[in-house]
Amino acid sequence: MDRDKIRKLYIEGKVKWTVHGLERMQEKDISMDDIENCIMNGEEIEDYPYDYPFPSCLIFGYDKNDCVIHTVVGANDNELYIITSYRPSTDIFEANLKTRKVRKV
Repeated sequence: MDRDKIRKLYIEGKVKWTVHGLERMQEKDISMDDIENCIMNGEEIEDYPYDYPFPSCLIFGYDKNDCVIHTVVGANDNELYIITSYRPSTDIFEANLKTRKVRKV
């Protein structure tokens, strides 16, 4: 996804907060300010161009306490959707919390 487009939509306030995203934020004690910091200063670590109904991506960033968070956002030309946010674990990600572990079959 286009990071400049994501940031532009966020700055312009063209943001839709999904119910799922808000529930996960509350469960994980992640604030809207934390999401803003992640979107504005984070880095895209996974891209999902074929997600439905809009392309999405996973952003690696930090909360206000400098703890790592991941935020999944989707976007069309006019709106940014906050899909979910969580605190990643080394059960699923490598120690850098950016690289997804390869699942052994």
